[in-house]
Amino acid sequence: MNAALLNMLRRLVRKGNLTVFFSSGEQVILGDGSGKPATVRIIDAEAEKAIAVDPSLRFGELYMDGRAVIEHGDIFDVLSIAKVNGLEHAATVSNMLVALQHVLRQQVKSRMPVNRNRHNVAHHYDLDRKLFNLFLDQDWQYSCAYFEPPGISLDEAQLAKKRHITAKLLLKPGQKVLEIGSGWGGMAMYLAESSGVEVTGITLSEEQLKISRERAAKRGLSDRVRFELQDYRTMQGRQFDRIVSVGMFEHVGIGNYGRFFRKVRELLKPDGVMLLHSIGQVYKPWATNPWIEKYIFPGGYIPALSEVFPSVESTRLLVKDVEILPMHYAWTLRAWRQRFLARREEVVKLFDERFFRMWEFYLAASEAAFLHDKHFIFQLQLSPSLETVPFARGYIEAKERELMEFEKTRPPLEPVDI
Repeated sequence: MNAALLNMLRRLVRKGNLTVFFSSGEQVILGDGSGKPATVRIIDAEAEKAIAVDPSLRFGELYMDGRAVIEHGDIFDVLSIAKVNGLEHAATVSNMLVALQHVLRQQVKSRMPVNRNRHNVAHHYDLDRKLFNLFLDQDWQYSCAYFEPPGISLDEAQLAKKRHITAKLLLKPGQKVLEIGSGWGGMAMYLAESSGVEVTGITLSEEQLKISRERAAKRGLSDRVRFELQDYRTMQGRQFDRIVSVGMFEHVGIGNYGRFFRKVRELLKPDGVMLLHSIGQVYKPWATNPWIEKYIFPGGYIPALSEVFPSVESTRLLVKDVEILPMHYAWTLRAWRQRFLARREEVVKLFDERFFRMWEFYLAASEAAFLHDKHFIFQLQLSPSLETVPFARGYIEAKERELMEFEKTRPPLEPVDI
């Protein structure tokens, strides 16, 4: 039994019900017995040492490799126990030094002038399209849904998200809209069909670009909805009435916030409106979890609002509205995780068991973070103009009611070709 790991676990797990089997065959029962029980088996002594030194990176890697096995419950249950107790309670001098190295490395990378955006995007979004078809909604919305009213399905909640954002954009027929980070095209098509606007969607994913263009052509929207392989930072000579960005700001990096909002200010007309939908945290995180950084979202960073507002203010953009959605992403991730787990055999056939465990860990860790780490979604509505946005929020609900009537007559979406 690894003494360092045992001591770390005893400091960590005060609440909950966790059983750990060590490679020697010895077991320890941790917690106060409350909640759903979970059991982990560590297969070999080297795995025990690795977790003791660098738990934030190595536990996920060992789970992927089958050297940390969940024998009762699932990985979400184990991660939830850790999150509920507060990972800071498990810190030792040695793993605090390793964590500091992760922080310094990410802080330096986020400020380097080398443009790795396209590489970082391709790492995640250019995976086989069949993977995303297994767990996303029909419109392939890969960002937080809006579960209003509570209890609606994932497809209904993703539609509600598009409706909510559209209402805040205050669109008028004929306006030109820029979507920064256009995904697989669903948001752009909804904007064009619901509001009679022309949309330019930009992405750094060649696979998303291809699918978006295919979908727009199928719906006869190619003349009003255009997609480009384009970095927002290099856009020149164009201005838009509206700008929207959903689930992209997490990839900008803290060192680039000033550049991002300066470019938004440059691209937005004087009476324009921008809606930014992104993940946030209550406290400054300083760095992304090293496992997520390495395997899922290289270059990603989830900010506190205190890290965002100074860059907004420096551009003299006016913050017209801020909305916090605290639990909606946890519910979204739970729906994705349940769908993903139900299609295990298909994922393994597409990739392998290790890939399945990697994505299971990613979805479970993300859900646990939104449940226990105070992560949330924020929507910032920005404008250079004082008058463009109404002075009271009633227009949002009124517009949503109009959009619901439009949705009753909208032709059904066709499945994405896979």
